[in-house]
Amino acid sequence: MSLKAGIVGLPNVGKSTLFNAITNSHVIAENYPFATINPNTGIVEVKDPRFDRLCSLFHPKSQVRATFEFTDIAGLVKGASKGEGLGNQFLGNIRNCDAIIHVVRCFESSEIVHVEGSIDPLRDIEEIEFELVMADLDVLNKRREKTAKKAHIEKDKEAIAELAVIDKIKPLMENGTMVRDIPLTYEESKLLAPLNLLTCLPTIYVGNVSEEAYANPDEDKYFSIVKEYAAKHNCLAIPVSAKVEEDLAPLSEEERLDYLNMLGTNVSGLEKVATASYHLLGLRTFFTVGSDEVRAWTFKQGMTAPECAGIIHTDFQKGFVKAEVYKYEDIDKFETEQNLKANGKILTQGKDYKVQDGDILFIKFNVVKDQGKK
Repeated sequence: MSLKAGIVGLPNVGKSTLFNAITNSHVIAENYPFATINPNTGIVEVKDPRFDRLCSLFHPKSQVRATFEFTDIAGLVKGASKGEGLGNQFLGNIRNCDAIIHVVRCFESSEIVHVEGSIDPLRDIEEIEFELVMADLDVLNKRREKTAKKAHIEKDKEAIAELAVIDKIKPLMENGTMVRDIPLTYEESKLLAPLNLLTCLPTIYVGNVSEEAYANPDEDKYFSIVKEYAAKHNCLAIPVSAKVEEDLAPLSEEERLDYLNMLGTNVSGLEKVATASYHLLGLRTFFTVGSDEVRAWTFKQGMTAPECAGIIHTDFQKGFVKAEVYKYEDIDKFETEQNLKANGKILTQGKDYKVQDGDILFIKFNVVKDQGKK
């Protein structure tokens, strides 16, 4: 299980430069629209100091960090929902993501043209979101036609409930409202889930600020607009200087820290984006440890021990018996599993146990043999 986030925004806002920094890859980042013609995907390791500490304690032969996936999607333009600028293709790519990272330009430059001719973060955000809403309305209208027939002719209960939700959100969307801003019950959200509506996706607004604004972005006149908009819509806003992040990417850890200190900070914008992206969907981490391997596993908050066992291998969930569990904080303090046992810190948990962030698990299971069909 991993997070897949799509990076979107208008052309020339710094999306591909940011993607280069995230993945330390070398996709095209030119000064013209549609430089990114195919979605570029990169797998990124989640930096977690707990993982590093566990490796220092167990000295494993193999180290496997948790990962998440970023997809750089070509710059959207006006009319994307109607197919302008290859828009339909790229909007389809966004539908395959779990979350959206919306990059907004918050810097001025005479060398990098803006498709609208001026810097206006609010206009840019609304332009992209209008296209997302229009694309969703197209999906919704087509779905409504099919659902209405099933509801009225077959009197199907689920179709009747779905039609009611569609008719609830449709007028609001026609006025430009994102689905995520419409109060919905759990049951209503569940009925809409199969539609993969773009405006349902959790969003992080990344304000691409100038190098000068990097150390104190809250004082930046452009980023403050992005931050205010995000707060109004219960979303996160994170300041990043894509150019700085690109410069940081190839540096050693020591050089990187020196560079950040020179800029007046000690945390890169990308680290903030990575952490926010990872937690956006309620994803957490449990660990399996030993001399052979230390591995970080991603799970959804609220999952039980058998469900987490199934992430490791489906047979572990099918034949789950119990799990021996201890906390990261305890191994960090006591340093060996022998000390943990002596202090009663390793607990045996059953099928109802809900795994917590930072748990170390040892799964015990019975091998389930396939008896075949009779």
